[in-house]
Amino acid sequence: MKTKILNFWHSFSSSYWFVPAVMATISIALSLGTTAFDTVLPRDVTEKIGWLYSGGPEGARSILSTVAGSMITTAGVVFSITIVVLSLTSSQYGPRLLGNFIRDTGTQVVLGTFIATFIYCLFTLRVVRSGDSGSFVPHLSITIAIVLALASTAVLIYFIHHISTSIQADSIITAVYRDLNAAIDRHFPEQQDHGVGEPDRIDVRAALPEEFHRDGWPVASDNSGYLQAIDFDGLMRTAVENDFILSLHSRPGEFIAAGAHLVTVWPREHWDEKLSSRVNSSFIQGRQRTDQQDIEYLIYQLVEVALRALSPGINDPFTAMTCINWLSAGLGRIAQRKFPSAFSYDDKGNLRLVSVPVSFDQIVEAAFGQIRNAAASHVQVILCLFDAIAAIAPHIRVAERRKVLEHHAELVMQSGREMAHIKDDSRAIGERYERTLQVLRK
Repeated sequence: MKTKILNFWHSFSSSYWFVPAVMATISIALSLGTTAFDTVLPRDVTEKIGWLYSGGPEGARSILSTVAGSMITTAGVVFSITIVVLSLTSSQYGPRLLGNFIRDTGTQVVLGTFIATFIYCLFTLRVVRSGDSGSFVPHLSITIAIVLALASTAVLIYFIHHISTSIQADSIITAVYRDLNAAIDRHFPEQQDHGVGEPDRIDVRAALPEEFHRDGWPVASDNSGYLQAIDFDGLMRTAVENDFILSLHSRPGEFIAAGAHLVTVWPREHWDEKLSSRVNSSFIQGRQRTDQQDIEYLIYQLVEVALRALSPGINDPFTAMTCINWLSAGLGRIAQRKFPSAFSYDDKGNLRLVSVPVSFDQIVEAAFGQIRNAAASHVQVILCLFDAIAAIAPHIRVAERRKVLEHHAELVMQSGREMAHIKDDSRAIGERYERTLQVLRK
């Protein structure tokens, strides 16, 4: 249940309308509160306070109408600029980065400020009265409207600065890295002990009973989509209550088609078809990948920026090298972390759940594999890949991960030498490769 709530909150809070909607609601409450306070505020008090609005009903209507009209116009301009930025980002850096801009709190607050000021003025405008039946001017409320208009002017200046810096390649890359850093702490909270082997290197097939592979019952997926998150607590409860062993077939980030196998259940005689929907409900699927339980999703965002930079149409190796440097920083932190075990046990020590955790090898391949192939004709990018691997080496705490880096260094060397037609380039690649191996084998 916790996983489902977190997934819902992630989707809800990352939507573009969430912050503006909250600010609009607050503006309505503020207008109702200030106008109610104005009704009990004595006239002589408003006259004594010099900074309060002191004009009549017509002036009040003019101010509120002017502020409201300008705010909704400015909000339309801000929205238009945002759409242009999203279009530019999608074409130059990749569509998967659109979510980062949509979730950008600064842009949401800017739009929310203009919308909130507009709504505040509308709700305040309705209580201004004049005529034979008596007049009423909410002096405090109009003063606050003027303050909100001044604040909106400052926010507009901030927006112009923010949007001009946020579309720069370095800003986009560092923003993704910040998300990657947070995801690393969330997915791998424990530090890896020195010399302790990888938990995911254990043979899963050997750890399961022989009858499991012969008599296990596959449970099919009811839906198609990307696996965004798995409710492991819910699966564990199902396994314990029905005396099951559940072996998962996929990990978050993978695409699952309807009818594909989600898990294998054993023993089969304990299975009830009514449990199928319960098992399916523990697998949260959607139309796109998220970083809730998928560390590779953020890595692929940096990789996509690098690949587009290396494409013939853009040909910007410096941006690709920037991505590699930040990927190296992220992998250095991951190399220090303990990876979760594939096996989950109940309170009595019985094996109940076998998952498909991501391995260090898979993460390194996700980070460097595609870039290595795309950068084969860019000698400086190949050399940067060697430097990135060498930078990760001091953070390695287990021998298996060091061997993974050695393997990828060899792949980078082979890829670079195949495309290096100049003798000096080939020699530089070989020298950097040997230097990287020396660092890895210290």
